[in-house]
Amino acid sequence: MSYVLTKDTLIGNLMDARARTLELVHGLDDQQLMGPRLETVNPLLWEIGHLAWFHEFFVLRRLDGRAPILASTDTLYDSMKVHHDTRWDLELPDLHGTFQYMRTVEEAMIERLDEEKVRGGDDAYLYQLTTFHEDMHDEAFTYTRQILGYPAPEFRVATDQPECDAGPLPGDVDVPGGIIELGSKPDGKFIFDNEKFSHDIHVAAFRIAKAPVTNAEYRDFVEDGGYKDDRFWDEAGRHWRDGANAQHPVYWRRGGDGGWWVKHFDGEVSLPSHNPVSHVNWYEANAWCNWAGRRLPSEAEWETASAYDAGWVAKRRYPWGDHALEECPANLDGRYIGTVDVGAFPDGDSAFGCRQMLGNIWEWTSSDFLPFPGFSVDPYEDYSKPWFGTRKVLRGGAWATRSRMVTNTYRNFFTPERRDTINGFRTCAI
Repeated sequence: MSYVLTKDTLIGNLMDARARTLELVHGLDDQQLMGPRLETVNPLLWEIGHLAWFHEFFVLRRLDGRAPILASTDTLYDSMKVHHDTRWDLELPDLHGTFQYMRTVEEAMIERLDEEKVRGGDDAYLYQLTTFHEDMHDEAFTYTRQILGYPAPEFRVATDQPECDAGPLPGDVDVPGGIIELGSKPDGKFIFDNEKFSHDIHVAAFRIAKAPVTNAEYRDFVEDGGYKDDRFWDEAGRHWRDGANAQHPVYWRRGGDGGWWVKHFDGEVSLPSHNPVSHVNWYEANAWCNWAGRRLPSEAEWETASAYDAGWVAKRRYPWGDHALEECPANLDGRYIGTVDVGAFPDGDSAFGCRQMLGNIWEWTSSDFLPFPGFSVDPYEDYSKPWFGTRKVLRGGAWATRSRMVTNTYRNFFTPERRDTINGFRTCAI
C-alpha cells in the first residue's frame, strides 16, 4: 500500500500538520484547553496528546518495536480504550508537558526516516496515515473552536482574495448514465481502507446542481415554515427536530430587523447569501430537498459528477484532473477561515461543470456508509469498520480540510444528526 514519496515530502507534511495543530491551540488558556463536557468534542489538551501517541504507536512502536516514551501514554491517549466521557477526568500532563511529549515523538519520527525506509516497506503508508490522522483532528479542532465560541484560529496561510465574492451559480448539469468504477484502485497511491476497492456499478443518467445549496436558498425554506411542516421530514428527522427544538440551522439567529445573522467563532456576521449553507445535518438537508422537489445524490452519482470526464473515458483524482496543483483551485487548507461564495474557483470545475466538488463544505449524500466489495481493515482498525451501517456518507472536503488528503474518492462519514461539523449539500433533480 506504500506510495512512492520522498523523505523530505513525508517529513514536510508531518511538520506542516504539527504547525497547524499548534496554531489551533495557540492563545487558549487552561480552562479553554479542557472545555466543557460535550458529546461531540474532546478536551483539546487530551486530543493533542492523543495525536503524538498515534504517531508513536503506529510508527515508532509498530515499525521499530520501541517501548512507550511515557509509561502512562496508553492509559491516557488510546482512543480505542479510553472512553470519551472519561477524558476530562484523566491526570493529563499540562500543556508544557504535552508539548514536550509531542516534540520527543516528532524528533524520533524525523530521525528514524531515510530514503531506504520510504521505498522499502510500510513507512510511507504509515507516515501518511498518521499525518492525515492529525489533519482530521485539526479540522475537528477548527470546528470545536466554533462550537465553543473561541476566537477564530490564525493560520499563517490565511488570505482574503476578491475572487471569493463570486455570487451564486444556479442550474444543473446533465450527467449521462453508464458503468463507473466506484472507489479507489490499488495503484500505489495512498487510500483509506473504506475506499477499497474500485468496483463496477451502473449509474443511471441524472441532473445534478452546479453548486451546493446556498444560504439564500436555505433561508427560503426556513422562512416558508419548512422546519414546522411535517410533510418534509421523515420519521427519524421529525424525532430529531422535535428533540432538538430545531427551527433553523444551529448557528443562525434572527435579527431585530428580520434579517439573519450567523455565528462565526466568537462573533457574528450578517448571513452571506451566496455562501453554501453550512452546519446542517442530514435530516435538514433531506427536508430541504423534499420542500424543493429535489433529492440528495448517491455517493456513486457524486463521484461520477466529480471524477469522470465528459467522454466517460477516464476517472480523475481531482475534479480538475489527475494532479494536485500548487495553487489549489478550491477552498481548502483554511485559507479563508470560513466558506466563500459558491460561484468561486471556476478553475476547479469538474469535466461536467460542477463547481467546488472539493472544498468549502462537506456534502451529504443519500448513501449509507457501508463497505465496498474487497474491503479489508488497515492498521488503524477502528477507522472504518466499527461505523459501517450507522452513518451517512459525505464527499468533497470543507474549507478546513487539508488539500493533501482529500480526493474524488475520499469518503467522510457522520451520523445523520451531526450539524456541528462543516456540512452542507448539493442536490439532484428528481
